[in-house]
Amino acid sequence: MRMVFGLVLLAGIALAGGAVYMAKNYIGQYQTALAKERAQREKIVPTIPVYVADRPLKYGEALTMEDVRTVDWPENAIPEGAFTEDNPIFAEGVTAARVVLRTMEKDEAVLEVKVTQPGEEAGLTSRLERGMRAFAIKVDVASGVSGFLRPGDRVDVYWTGRVDQALSADRGEVTKLIEPGVKLIAIDQNAAGDLDGAIIAQTVTVAIAPAQVAKLAQAQSSGRLSLSLVGAEDDTVAGAIEVDQRSLLGIATQEVKAEVAKEKSCTIRTRRGADVVEIPIPCTN
Repeated sequence: MRMVFGLVLLAGIALAGGAVYMAKNYIGQYQTALAKERAQREKIVPTIPVYVADRPLKYGEALTMEDVRTVDWPENAIPEGAFTEDNPIFAEGVTAARVVLRTMEKDEAVLEVKVTQPGEEAGLTSRLERGMRAFAIKVDVASGVSGFLRPGDRVDVYWTGRVDQALSADRGEVTKLIEPGVKLIAIDQNAAGDLDGAIIAQTVTVAIAPAQVAKLAQAQSSGRLSLSLVGAEDDTVAGAIEVDQRSLLGIATQEVKAEVAKEKSCTIRTRRGADVVEIPIPCTN
């Protein structure tokens, strides 16, 4: 009897120990899962709904509510000028349409610089900043950088022509940088920046100040203009550049000294006694 009681006691102790061990493992797993869940919560970034394009949008298209949707965007990474619920694309009560100014891909954030104001047309006037003017420059395959120019690019403008001898010594044709870093806003009649391949344009339109308009107009009427494409990441400004035919060929400029004509004097000879005397008289020739 005592043996049976001892065996039952040992079995009870074994079962109790197993239960404690299982409970300990369970509690440990629960605590681990709870710690992981708390860590995931700490990684969650607050978001704000932002309007994005719901399909590819091209320059000149009318923007409607069907073309956009909202997605949750990290609050600390919202692009400048993005439309949110506090700054909606289509304000309540405004029925005038917006027009796309720049090509947008699907799921790309819609920014204020990429669309017009309600009711505004997508013409060149919307691309001109305050105080700037649009000016067209004639180009060809050579002067237009082989057709690789795009709206939004920056170019240096060079003038080639002959300087009046009354203003400068004859140095042949002169090439000079007259306007550095000019921004292109249109190629021919296209102001979109998504042109495919090389386009051999006949004109490019630039955005410049009124004083620069007069300068380029004079340069275009008195010589030839050529464009030099500036790199997208290049923030340098070209200095004064001027090359003439003499400096190009390494010919030193020679100073021509004007000879001063000697004053002529006319005389006649006469004899006075035994002496011959020369008497000055006015020259007739």
